[in-house]
Amino acid sequence: QVQLTESGGGLVQAGGSLRLSCAASVGTFTRYAMGWFRQAPGKEREFVSTISQYGGNTFYADSVKGRFTISRDNNENTVYLQMNSLKPEDTAVYYCAAGRLATMSTVPYDYWGQGTQITVSS
Repeated sequence: QVQLTESGGGLVQAGGSLRLSCAASVGTFTRYAMGWFRQAPGKEREFVSTISQYGGNTFYADSVKGRFTISRDNNENTVYLQMNSLKPEDTAVYYCAAGRLATMSTVPYDYWGQGTQITVSS
């Protein structure tokens, strides 16, 4: 089984940067594609970014493309989300997920972290 633990959330001003980490407790980390999703108050959970098992393919939501960068370190069983040029609309709880496909859909993701709060002030 897989346990995911997010860290790095917090409060930043607009234009600032944060780096989220997701540590996976799993036997074979490279079996899983990893994704980041977020959910703002009163809104549906939305796709942010995903990365394939060996990091060869990455995808981003249009709203974050050019500002966010996803990466993974398979030696450390960790996925990262570097967030630059943050905007107030980026405020949400961010969730790490592990699944069999690097996709924007939540369906292939079997395991989810507890979430970490990102608040961007104007």
